[in-house]
Amino acid sequence: MARMTAARAAVEILKREGVDTAFGVPGAAINPFYAALRAAGGIEHTLARHVEGASHMAEGYTRTAPGNIGVCIGTSGPAGTDMITGLYSAIGDSTPILCITGQAPVAVIEKEDFQAVDIASIAKPVTKKATTVKEAAQVPGVFQEAFHLMRSGRPGPVLIDLPIDIQQTEIEFDPDTYEPLVPHKPAATRKQVEKAMEMLAAADRPLIVAGGGIINADASELLVEFAELTGIPVVPTLMGWGTIGDDHPLHAGMVGLQTSHRYGNATFLESDFVLGIGNRWANRHTGALSTYTAGRKFVHVDIEPTQIGKIFAPDYGIASDAHAALALFVEVAKERKQTGRLKDLTKWADTARQRKGQLQRRTHFDNVPIKPQRVYEEMNRAFGPETRYVSTIGLSQIAGAQFLHVYRPRHWINCGQAGPLGWTVPAALGVAKADPESSVVALSGDYDFQFMIEELAVGAQHHIPYVHVLVNNSYLGLIRQAQRNFDMDFQVNLEFENINAPELGGYGVDHIKVAEGLGCKALRVTEPDQLLPAFEEAKKLAAEYRVPVVVEAILERITNIAMSGSDIASLNEFEELATEPAHAPTATVPLG
Repeated sequence: MARMTAARAAVEILKREGVDTAFGVPGAAINPFYAALRAAGGIEHTLARHVEGASHMAEGYTRTAPGNIGVCIGTSGPAGTDMITGLYSAIGDSTPILCITGQAPVAVIEKEDFQAVDIASIAKPVTKKATTVKEAAQVPGVFQEAFHLMRSGRPGPVLIDLPIDIQQTEIEFDPDTYEPLVPHKPAATRKQVEKAMEMLAAADRPLIVAGGGIINADASELLVEFAELTGIPVVPTLMGWGTIGDDHPLHAGMVGLQTSHRYGNATFLESDFVLGIGNRWANRHTGALSTYTAGRKFVHVDIEPTQIGKIFAPDYGIASDAHAALALFVEVAKERKQTGRLKDLTKWADTARQRKGQLQRRTHFDNVPIKPQRVYEEMNRAFGPETRYVSTIGLSQIAGAQFLHVYRPRHWINCGQAGPLGWTVPAALGVAKADPESSVVALSGDYDFQFMIEELAVGAQHHIPYVHVLVNNSYLGLIRQAQRNFDMDFQVNLEFENINAPELGGYGVDHIKVAEGLGCKALRVTEPDQLLPAFEEAKKLAAEYRVPVVVEAILERITNIAMSGSDIASLNEFEELATEPAHAPTATVPLG
């Protein structure tokens, strides 16, 4: 039997589990692991500037391709606590990432040793499992279990904490005979799908709500096939955006309080049956449940049994992986179509498409300073269907979801539940690292951008190019808009007179100088007609210099983006709506 350090055994397992990329920051308590990483080869490491940044890079990496599992590594104590936000984000969005931390020697873990903290207890609520390994011989089993857990059931993150003496202890381990465990995923039965199809057959105005679980299961093609077989319009959730292309005739628009379309909400309110697949009925999607559920029946398919009935009781629930369920739905639908037992839903689908061509928001404004809607209009022109968008939270993300277009799965990579500011830069780096040939475009407001701006240097150092669209109104825009309900505008202003950049006129931080100081390229746009040329130039600069390129659009200080605080039937439309095709020239269905 081969003998090696437990750290080396862990690295060998990572490689055999398919890991070839890792993100992290070394330190004293994790150095033995880094020594094993260096000696073993085969795993490319990207040095982050902040360990939280490394965790978000791992998230972006995982989200980019089926089967990816991002790995982030840090030393003991604060490195582990820095990762907690990434773990919270990952578990909220069903994203498998593996966080590996160093730890003080076993004998002093509970003796207030330098940077010794019970990270396993801290991380437990935001992981599928968090373990401090206290016996070196258990390292292979703990790592094997970690990958099994991350891939089984609802995907999610795992943390493994390795005391420094455990890392250095020699153990018996034969990497040549190591095999990953087969993940467990519940699968729908034929009887369950038949029952759901009978319920669907009784409906006149059905919809499919397509969640992120479909993307996790790599089942988007099956979803589209099922929708086309049955003629049922599809409502993607924010996490499921891209499961069906925005330009597909059965794409009915998104529903919700914030990241929604006027036509999406209107069509949903006309429906009488909803088949939810791989979704969790998030509150920003449903709004008030009394409105959301009234007058319609629900079937809920989800990989996590305890998710069914958590928000409201469906009329029927199926615990299943989305791929397994949709494969059966397609099979049954084909059989019913051959025997003439599928209802003709053409009229219902046509009405949904008609709303898409009627209920639109205006994007074309020539105002200076720039209105944000125009930024997204020009992004639609500049960035094609192959673009992978990355964003987290704020008015920028909400407006982006209302106005941008996504055509493929894993081309809208958004932090859905946690929404931590600062997520976008490192997540975009993780996405670009996972798919270096892809067009990656990040979207941030100025506050999100400033939270982890130092990670731009990672892109410069490691030559990870992408385009970062920064919409700057020098405000905490979403919080300012929420404060209207409290009749205040308090502690949300970011503007100041920058003594080193008086030309900014009160917009405060000179993002161009900061980005350039971090080794990146940057452009500033102050007029709407400059947007498209700037985006085209940014693409060229990214390709030429292989670094992140920032395009900053100076916006009007205050814009209220359409949303509701409680109910999908009563969104506030603050801006004038589109009334002619020229008002929304990049809409997927021309205004008619």
